[in-house]
Amino acid sequence: MSISTATLWLAIAGLAFGSWLLRFSFLGIIGNRELPEWIKRHLRYTLVAVMPGIIAPLVFMPRATDGAFDLPRFSAALVTLLVGVWKGNLLLAIAAGGVTLYSMLNFGF
Repeated sequence: MSISTATLWLAIAGLAFGSWLLRFSFLGIIGNRELPEWIKRHLRYTLVAVMPGIIAPLVFMPRATDGAFDLPRFSAALVTLLVGVWKGNLLLAIAAGGVTLYSMLNFGF
């Protein structure tokens, strides 16, 4: 299937406008007004809902291994999660996961 350049750019422009419209609905229309508490409570779960959907494919089907399960990446994700829950420090969790991934990839795992 071949997509023309014009169709591709039209799709990109449409997605960009949709993304802008979604952000504008919160930032532009609401402005400086205070959000109701029930909306704030629901918005707190956005990151928790979106991040696993972004990270899971990178852990379980990485492009570096053509979609095959990779122990170093899984271990790094697991260490990052455990250190993050244990210490509650984002930077420490990222550093621990990075050290785990680097170590396992460069020292023969």
